[in-house]
Formats: sequence, C-alpha cells, structure tokens
Amino acid sequence: MKISEDEMKYLKLLASEYDTAEEAAAEIINLTAIQNLPKGTEHFLSDIHGEYEAFQHILRNASGTLKIKIEEIFPELPEADRKVLATLIYYPEEKLTLIKKTTPNMPAFYRDTIYRLVRLLQEISFKYTRSYVSRQTPEKYHYILEELLYRDDIKSAYGVSYKENIIESIIEIGSADDFIKSICTMITRMAIFKLHILGDVYDRGAGGDIVLETLMHQQTVDIQWGNHDILWMGAAAGNKACIANVIRICTRYDNLHTLEVGYGISLRPLVTFAMKTYGNDPCPNFKAIASAKDAMHDADIESLTKISKAIAVMQFKLEGQIIKNHPHYDMDDRLLLDKINFEDHTVTVDGKVYPMNNTFPTIDPADPYVLTDEEEAVMDRLKLAFLESEALQRHVRWLFAKGSIYKVVNGNLLYHGCVPLTPEGKIDSMPTAEGFKKGKEWFDYAERLVRTGYFGKPGTRVKERGVDFFWYLWCGYKSPLFGKRRMTTFERLFIEDEETWKEPKNPYYKYQDDINVVEMILEEFGANVKDGVIINGHMPVKKGTSPMHCGGRVITIDGGFAKAYQKTTGIAGYSLIQNSYGFVLTANEPFESREKAVVNETDIISSTVAKENISERMLNRDTDDGREMQAKIEGLKRLLEAYRGGYIKQAVD
Repeated sequence: MKISEDEMKYLKLLASEYDTAEEAAAEIINLTAIQNLPKGTEHFLSDIHGEYEAFQHILRNASGTLKIKIEEIFPELPEADRKVLATLIYYPEEKLTLIKKTTPNMPAFYRDTIYRLVRLLQEISFKYTRSYVSRQTPEKYHYILEELLYRDDIKSAYGVSYKENIIESIIEIGSADDFIKSICTMITRMAIFKLHILGDVYDRGAGGDIVLETLMHQQTVDIQWGNHDILWMGAAAGNKACIANVIRICTRYDNLHTLEVGYGISLRPLVTFAMKTYGNDPCPNFKAIASAKDAMHDADIESLTKISKAIAVMQFKLEGQIIKNHPHYDMDDRLLLDKINFEDHTVTVDGKVYPMNNTFPTIDPADPYVLTDEEEAVMDRLKLAFLESEALQRHVRWLFAKGSIYKVVNGNLLYHGCVPLTPEGKIDSMPTAEGFKKGKEWFDYAERLVRTGYFGKPGTRVKERGVDFFWYLWCGYKSPLFGKRRMTTFERLFIEDEETWKEPKNPYYKYQDDINVVEMILEEFGANVKDGVIINGHMPVKKGTSPMHCGGRVITIDGGFAKAYQKTTGIAGYSLIQNSYGFVLTANEPFESREKAVVNETDIISSTVAKENISERMLNRDTDDGREMQAKIEGLKRLLEAYRGGYIKQAVD
C-alpha cells in the first residue's frame, strides 16, 4: 500500500473520528446501507410573500403527499375518518381539543389513532436508517416508539399483543394526548427530507417574520434569495433606500404587523413627519390595500396613505443618490425627480411628457435628490431601528447562513429569478469593480458583495459598495433576482397613463423554451446538461399558461401564494416535489384559514399539473449526498487498509 504525504494527512484526520479498524468498517457498512435506500423526498416552494398560514399548512400536509399516503395505507377507512386523521396530523393540539368534546369513548379513539399513526410513520420512515429515525424521535418516547416501529407484535399467553400492552399503558397513565402530538410532529417532519425555498419570503402577506421563524425550525432547508428577501436584508444592513422600500410596501399592503410586532421597529418619527407634512394632502394613488376592516379602519387607511407618500418621496430621493454614485448600474432612466416640471406638474419619461397626479412639498427643484433636514432625521432614526432590531438581525443572519443566490442540487439548478441574457440569447455581462462578470461568475460576485455589505468592516469602501448593492439586486436591470428592465413604482404612483407602467422582462423569459439556451445555462453553472432541470420562481404563472417550459427542463413554481396575485394566477401557489420516482408538480387552491382547516377539516386541494415517471427508482447513491457518502466510503476503505497494514495506530479501549 502506497500512501502519499497528503493522503496520510487526510487519513489521520479521518482516524480522529474513526479511531479503530472496527469503527471504520462499521461506518463503511452503515454508509453503504444508506446509499441503497430510496432517495428522500425534496420539497420546492417559492414566493411565499408572508402568507404564513398557507405556508405552514403546506408544510404540515407535505403538499398533499400525506393525504395520499393515508388513502393508500387505509383504503378501508371511511373518508370522514381519513379526514379526521389527516387534520389531527396537521394540527394535533387543536384537533384533539375538538375531538374530546364530541367523542364519548376516548380510550377507543386513542387506541385506533395510535395504531394508525404508528403504521403511517412506519411507511414514511422506511426510506431512512434506524439511526436517522432515532435522531428524529423525542427523547421521552424514544424506547416506546422503537418498540412500536420495529418489534414483532407477539401475543402473550392471554392473547394480548406486546404492542397492545404498550398502547394501553400510554392511555392508562394519561399520556395519550402528548404521545399523539409527538408522533404527529414526527410524521410531518419526516414526510419531507429536504426543503428548498426559491425566494421571496417577505412582503404583501402579514407574516414574513413568522415564515422565517418556521423555516428556522425545519431540519434541512436552504433558500435561494428573492429580490424581496434581499430588500429586507439590505434594510437590516442599513441601506436607507431598502428601508424606504420595505416601509412603503408594508404601508401599501396594510402590513405594519411585521415591522412593529414581529421586529419591534417603531414608525413614530415617520408618522409624525407624514401627518405634519401631508396632513391636508389627499395623496392620490397611495391608498393602502386593507387586510381587514374594523372600527379603526378609516383612520388607519388615512394615516397609512400619508405615511406611504412620505416614505415614497424619500425612497426616490435615496435611490437617485445610489444611481448617481454608481453609474455602472446603468439605471439613469430611473432618475425622474429632476425630470419633473414643478410649474405645470408634469414629468418627462423616455422623452414624453405626462401630467402628474401629486404635488411634492419636500422636493427642491434645484437639488431634487437631497433630503430635507426633517427627512434626514426620520431616515436616521429608522436606520437605527432596523440595525437594532434583534429579531430582524437574527433572521437575516439565518438567511445568510442558509441562503445563496443559486444552488445546484442533484444536477438541478435553483434560483429565484433568471440568468440575464442578451436579446440574442447569450449570457449577458455586467461591469463591476473587478471587471465584466457574467453567468456563474456574476452570480458569485454579487453574492460575495452583499455578504461583504452585511459582514464587512464598517467604514471601508468595499462594505459601502456592498450595502448599496443590496438595492441594485432588488431592482437592477441585470440583477438575477429581478429580471426586468426597470421597476416602474414611480410611474404607477404619479402617472395615470398605464403605458408608463410596463416593466419589460429580460430576454431570459423569451428563451425558456429554447433547449440550446437551457442547456447552455445548465452547463454554465455546472448542473447536469443532459437531465438537469432549472427551477425558479419570481414570475407568477398567469391563468391559462403553463409553469413547464422546454419539455419540463424549466419549471416556474410561483403560482400565487400571495393573495394579491391570485386574480392573475387563479391558484394559490405551486408545490414541486421530487421523490424517488421523479418530480411531481401540483397546483394549490387558496387556503381559507387555520381555524376552518381544524374545525371543518378542509385541506388545501392540490391537483397534479405534471408528473415525471422514471424507469428506475432513484436511490441515495444517485444524489449529491450519495456521492459524498461514496467519497467517504473510499476514504474509510483506505483508512481500514492503513490500520491493517500498520501505517496508522489504532486507539486502545
């Protein structure tokens, strides 16, 4: 056996973890066994936009796969009983409370339910090793669940089975409720092995912070940032233009709950300024989209309208400052404040003059992009509030730890928006401080720059560039998270002519059905050119159009989680599942409420849009994890040889 110096260093590192030949051999056997199990189920979701109740329900029902499993395993059960079982798994605590009110014989209910839950858990867990299942098992029920899952059900001399005795004991000592809750949680966690979020956790819905908190408790999750995520990340880094955009969107959708309750950010300085400056201004086009009506509704909407205009004006000033500081962003067409004629209330856009529907008491025609002293004070206070929000900073650090602009998984390429292309369908380039970048190099550079913007040394030029760059990724022409020529917020707010509202898409969206372009992109990012799939979100799939492109090689899974999009999409989001049999894409109907799901047992109705049927079932060895396991197996085999050949000392018990 020949061992190079570098290999010996590696083997000694491996030996620190497996310090005997027996331990190395046992791990080889263990990893080989895992490789030959069916591939775990992966779940892809996109554009949640703060709709936390629908999102949490999708996680609980595993995009409908748990309901299907229940139907397959218990075909003899009446549909009503299957609904009760499904709802119990999704919401065990609430459902048990209701069941106790209407069920006369709870011991019988407990007995039947525990048997069914154990049977379902057996079916779900067969893809995993016993050691993995053991790690997912609550410590207090570790022994009990192992016995119920794996022990043969032997009858005693009295005809009572071993498992029956265990279940009767659970019921007798009053632990049935807690045991059921634990096993239901275990089922929902193990139904999905990996969760991939393709961006846009935030905005529009009222619970972006709740979605983040939910994600942080998932066992295996990654996120490809969307432009709405990067906007909040930029706000957390102290980018004032990002802060202004975040607040404007929250006021537009009557969603101050995330800011004020979720993150403890006070808007009092902004409210005081807005009411003083715009108190008598009707603020046309700034009326909030109300989430609910109550006794304070009219007063809330009126104040939100003033706040929305106040922050919007500051936003356009701050954005103008960034554009002027970074001419290579190629966004001069967004410098519109200096195109306003304050005498006749018109603005020139793309060489054409349009009447405006608002007046601007805080804009200085001689220097339109400078904040007034009061505006500067408001933004300074708001920036401090964002920087000091512990909850927001914790969530953003998690987004950095678990997130990226793109990810290659099992040969498939995941990203939120697009790969910027030229009109001819070639990968487009972008000027940067390090020269022109395109494709994978541009994505990697962009990610590195925003990481520097958040984590970099304060006061350095590179950190300042990184902080500004968050805003570019939010709405920049060649941002991979945006994918449009411009964001026409200014026009939508101040110009009635809808021709000015158009946001031309990047040529990428024109070439989604071109196999040559698709394979070019897959190759650029090191994905599987022959069989890989591009999965992205961002662009809501309109009613009557398909989320599938290029014969299934490109899948867009933004189907309208956000209620604001559901008139356009006709559904409430897509769910993409990849199990050992291939991909399954489902369209989800709107989710009414958690309460109705519990009381009326109404599930999200998911209909299959497309299904991939592969001839040979995928095993773990066919995945990225499996290839990593194989590399480790090869290393362990070499370690075993080194132990047996006397090249490395074994530990002594």
